[in-house]
Amino acid sequence: MKPLKYITFLFLFMTFTSCKKEAITYQCPMQCEGENTFTTEKGSCSVCKMDLKPVANQTKKIVTDEISDESIFNLTSKWNTEEGKTIQLKELKGKTLVMVMVYTTCKAACPRLVADMRSIEEKVSKNDDIQYILISIDPETDTPKRLKEFAIENFMDGKQWTFLQGTESSVREFANVLAVKYKQISPLDFSHSNIISVFNSDGELAHQQEGLGVDNKETVSKILELVN
Repeated sequence: MKPLKYITFLFLFMTFTSCKKEAITYQCPMQCEGENTFTTEKGSCSVCKMDLKPVANQTKKIVTDEISDESIFNLTSKWNTEEGKTIQLKELKGKTLVMVMVYTTCKAACPRLVADMRSIEEKVSKNDDIQYILISIDPETDTPKRLKEFAIENFMDGKQWTFLQGTESSVREFANVLAVKYKQISPLDFSHSNIISVFNSDGELAHQQEGLGVDNKETVSKILELVN
C-alpha cells in the first residue's frame, strides 16, 4: 500500500498538469509598441496606459520543403542580382513576392511601373517577409552593374528590393508564367505587358495588377492579407 503522502502528492501533480493552460500573449490594442507582446494579463501599455488585450489568432507560419505544381519555385533557372550574386527563385521561399518585368532603358511604361511598385511598397507597412522583385526583359543590356545603378537612381536600393538578370530563355520562360508578353522592336526598345504580380510565400500566384498608374488598393490589400 502506498503511503498517504505519496498518493496525495501524485493527485495534486496530476491535477496541476491536467489543468495547465496554454500560454496567452497580450498586446496593446493601439499597438503603441509595435508588434511587441507580453505575458502579463493585467498589464497596461507603457505609452497609452490602456489595458493589454489577448492577441487574436496566435498562429505561426510553417515553412515546409514541399513545393506545389503551381509554384514558381519549380523553375530551376539561375539569376544574377544587382549585388552580383547568383540565385534560384526557390531561395525566396517563405516571403511574399511582388514582381514586375521591366528594362532600364525604357522611357515610357517602365518608369510608371517602377513608380507603381514604389507606391505599393510605401503603402504596405515595413515587413521583412515581403520582397519586391524587378526582372529585366533585356538581359543583354541590364547587367548586374547596370541594375545596381538603376536601383540607386530610383531609390530602390534597400534590402526589400531585388533586381534580377537572367538569360534570354529564362526570361522568356518566366514571362510565360506571369502571362507577360514582350517583343523587341529596336536594339534598346521593347513593347511589353504592364503587369505587377503577387506571389504567396510558397511561390503561388495570388494576385495580378494590370495597367499603369491604376488604383493599387486591391494589390496592397492582398499583400497585407498574405503576410498577416
